[in-house]
Amino acid sequence: MDAVLDDFETSALSEREKVLLRYVAKVNDAPGSLSQDDVDVVKAAGWSDAAIFDAVTVCAIFNFFNRWIDGTGVPDVPRDFYSQRAPQDGRMGYRMG
Repeated sequence: MDAVLDDFETSALSEREKVLLRYVAKVNDAPGSLSQDDVDVVKAAGWSDAAIFDAVTVCAIFNFFNRWIDGTGVPDVPRDFYSQRAPQDGRMGYRMG
């Protein structure tokens, strides 16, 4: 996970996954420059419209949440918060209900 967070381009992710992350990075960093060509590259890598929609939605939600956190002064959790939490819960997902 750290390798992906540090630089996904040099990580062990598949080229297919890297294509999607490049697209999401552009959605995040330069959304006004997106074109159909960008989407076509992602689709050519085998990603469906639904997968692209989900990736863009997650990016947008995290952008919203991060700006809300920054704007309201909510403190960040330590980098190892989730790795410490996993043994307590046994999984990394959210608890529902």
